[in-house]
Amino acid sequence: MIATIINASAVIIGAFLGLFFKSKISSEFKTVVMTSSGLITLVLGLDMAFDAPDTLAALFSLILGGFAGTALRIEERVLSLGERFAPKGEGDDVSFGIGFLNSSLLFCSGAMSIVGSIDAGTVGDYELILIKSVMDGFMAVVFAAAYGKGVFLSALTIIVYQGFFTLAGGFLSPMLGDDGIAMISAVGGYLLIMLSLSLLEIRKIKTGNFLPALVFAPILLFLFSYLPI
Repeated sequence: MIATIINASAVIIGAFLGLFFKSKISSEFKTVVMTSSGLITLVLGLDMAFDAPDTLAALFSLILGGFAGTALRIEERVLSLGERFAPKGEGDDVSFGIGFLNSSLLFCSGAMSIVGSIDAGTVGDYELILIKSVMDGFMAVVFAAAYGKGVFLSALTIIVYQGFFTLAGGFLSPMLGDDGIAMISAVGGYLLIMLSLSLLEIRKIKTGNFLPALVFAPILLFLFSYLPI
């Protein structure tokens, strides 16, 4: 769990720096920050999505995951959870919830979260998570400058999500296999693309409702491997 704690700490430090810069920049520069973070998120998402082992499985994962997430109202529930933790008197609980949701999606969607956590838990190799920690720390600066204190709460998401893969890595790694992990990462890339469209104000998408697609991804990849095509 040491690597995961380091990752969460890097996000907290980055968020502190982002809040400091947020109070120093004008609304015009905040637009620049949002646009920059949107473009970076888009490129990251495309890079991950292009590595999908099976595009058809990715498509059905997103469809089924979107149906399940919409039925469960995941985005609304996550935003509501974030707003409950919002400091009283801040005057912008919605921004706090969105910051929590978007930064959690960004920090936990990639293959580095899964592979790095499994490596740390099974063989004590922290290299991937340490590299990810540096990247997440810088992105936390940008997101905190854009959204505010909600980014701090995403450190808790990192601890829970990556901590799970660290502790269960010995069981999950052979079960998922390289293709299964790649599939989860690719679908995570599609989620980042959705997130980037919202950040760039191209189209508002309830990305949180598509989170179950990450669960469907390795299952459908396995099932689709038996199709005669």
